[in-house]
Amino acid sequence: MNSVYFDNASTTPVDQRVMETMIPYFTEQFGNANSAHQLGRNTKVAIEDARELIAKLIGAEPSEIIFTSGGTESDNAIIKGVIAATRKKEIITSPIEHHAVIHPAESMKLHGVKVTYLQPDSSGVIQPEQVAEAITDETAIVSLMHVNNEIGSINPVREIAEVCRERKVPFHSDTVQSVGKIAVNVKDLNLDALSISAHKIYGPKGIGVLYVKNGTPWIPWLQGGSQERRRRGGTSNVAGIVGLAKALELAIQNLDNNLNHFQELRTIALDELNRHLKGRYQINGPAVGGVPHILNLSFPTGSEAGLDGEMLLLNLDIEGICVSNGSACTSGAMEPSHVLSGIGLTDAVARSSVRISFGKQNKKEDVRLFVKKLGKILDRMVNITA
Repeated sequence: MNSVYFDNASTTPVDQRVMETMIPYFTEQFGNANSAHQLGRNTKVAIEDARELIAKLIGAEPSEIIFTSGGTESDNAIIKGVIAATRKKEIITSPIEHHAVIHPAESMKLHGVKVTYLQPDSSGVIQPEQVAEAITDETAIVSLMHVNNEIGSINPVREIAEVCRERKVPFHSDTVQSVGKIAVNVKDLNLDALSISAHKIYGPKGIGVLYVKNGTPWIPWLQGGSQERRRRGGTSNVAGIVGLAKALELAIQNLDNNLNHFQELRTIALDELNRHLKGRYQINGPAVGGVPHILNLSFPTGSEAGLDGEMLLLNLDIEGICVSNGSACTSGAMEPSHVLSGIGLTDAVARSSVRISFGKQNKKEDVRLFVKKLGKILDRMVNITA
């Protein structure tokens, strides 16, 4: 049985065109980019070509692009690097950020840094006015994601960035779920820093970007080599870098088509849910105004305990439907989603949730099959617990 994959917010398959771009750098062009010989020079050129392309695609300068191992490293590097450079003692973020932001922020408490969490509204959105009220003379950095990875809400990052710019505080946005999905241009959005991960846009795992605007106070976090102009030590992942550049290029070239496709799949999903399961589900996060490729659902039962979301996920998996119950970085945890709790949902609702995230390979019939299987599973689970 072929599985239907609706977990594209966790990771995506590598696009064949991306793979073909990468293969030569695993075989013929395998040189270390820091070596002085011809093979090294060839791979160095490939890296710099990729850097220029990525910079152009997001409106940055090539000197502002730093290659990392992915979104988690990029988030850690900017938060800890700005704290080190400014020596200020406050981070402003939100309780529904990815743990790649929350955990490094929390770790800085050991160094006397205060973490201020801004409360999102029920849709998962932070308003610029909240940021303006929270900033103090000790604020080193504001870090708020562009698109939430569990519920798909979109923060008004341009307006938030303007507030930070007026107060001369660096603003970082984790754009892992927005780059290549919706328009992201660092000049238009006034960003000082952002994070990108290739495997969310049909590129390889283990490669990402940290954009740091020239002039932003920041000290490199990962040291031990002269790579990336001494901003990130470690042998360059040449194939990954080339693959990331190609994946981003394809994603942006096809952005409108993909957006329309995701919106069509979401509309079909909601139509089918209303036709077959009306009154038995609720949308968590924004019903409208979020990104179309993420749909977070829970299934109230009327009981205090609520439906077992983990069991629902496993039953769907048995039926060949791959979804998640939140971030893949926290799946398997017994606690309810910190994002759903952070927007005010009860533990019972949060535990009964699943996240459906569409990809460009998904088809209309996949969506209809999912809802059909879902209805049968819910009937079975409710009968068992009744």
